[in-house]
Amino acid sequence: MRAQETGEGVDRWPEALALARRAIALSEPNPRVGCVITSPQGELIGQGHTQQAGGPHAEVMALRDAQARGRSVQGATAWVTLEPCAHFGRTPPCADALVKAQVARVMVALADPNPLVAGQGVARLRAAGIAVDVLPTDHPAAVEARELNIGFLSRMSRQRPWVRVKMAASLDGRTALPDGQSQWITGEAARADGHAWRARATAVLTGIGTVLADNPRMDVRALSVARQPWRVVLDSHWRLPLDAALLGQTPGDVLVLGLAEQAPERQAALAQAGVQVVPLAADAAGRHPDLAQVLAELARRGVNELHVEAGAALTGSLIQEGWADELLVYLAPKLLGPGRALADLAVLPSLAQAPEFVWREVAMVGGDVRLLARRPGADHF
Repeated sequence: MRAQETGEGVDRWPEALALARRAIALSEPNPRVGCVITSPQGELIGQGHTQQAGGPHAEVMALRDAQARGRSVQGATAWVTLEPCAHFGRTPPCADALVKAQVARVMVALADPNPLVAGQGVARLRAAGIAVDVLPTDHPAAVEARELNIGFLSRMSRQRPWVRVKMAASLDGRTALPDGQSQWITGEAARADGHAWRARATAVLTGIGTVLADNPRMDVRALSVARQPWRVVLDSHWRLPLDAALLGQTPGDVLVLGLAEQAPERQAALAQAGVQVVPLAADAAGRHPDLAQVLAELARRGVNELHVEAGAALTGSLIQEGWADELLVYLAPKLLGPGRALADLAVLPSLAQAPEFVWREVAMVGGDVRLLARRPGADHF
């Protein structure tokens, strides 16, 4: 990148990306965006990140910060981790705010695939005489900005969330003893880390079997967050108990997705209890909601990242049908012997037909190992 594009050669992407990370567990369903504004001499004069939905976007926060510091942004450079929006949503277009502020240059880490933006933000800036530079897609800052917003990009490009399936198991792949005992296979550090991944998500998904067996809360507890992810239950026959722990006092929406023709009185009771009841058509077998419809409906409601913590049956279906984009697996250094499996998968006629993933990360978390694996091509959108 040329020195004149970076304000005296100073690379401000680390600060902009650090700001974008601060929008995790805050900006959903909007993308996580950071913005840094530098003077013509390269001095940082304003910064900000996207706020809660309906609140200011990163560019407006950075402009306000510069104003609060008593600094003029005329002739300045704005470093933005995602293309400024060009449409009226809950807030006015950020591209217009930058034009009005008379910045001279805008550095963009990543183009926005949202059909309401998709190059229009860059075009509007350039039409106003502002120089715009968009990073190549393989630039480290562009790669990080993409990973940070993988769910938003998935929803915009594929009309479905990015699906991350979390599992915790022993070295021999057991998630529980035969009688269901599983507390705790992994250590405290791994469990806290799992809550941080929950916090990233717009929604946490499980199946009714897990709810009836474990009565989980499905919220984020190991760290303080500005918003709780939605709690989503796949419940074909609407069996969710009205006193379930996930219907407690934790803020955030609860969605139950089941078969449209089943138990209308239970659907009414759940709706009366404040649950968002989502009736769906059955899959080909006629037993459960169609997973393609489930993901499309969640995307329609603004779910970017879907964090799945479910039993072996639902986990197996998501993997086998190709809906699981990423696996987040915690392995404890212990052997359980006979017990419950990570996923229920059909018998394979050959090894060549095994679902495959590629390693993204292997890390120690406390005394356990965290494995992150991605389905090949899942992020090609």
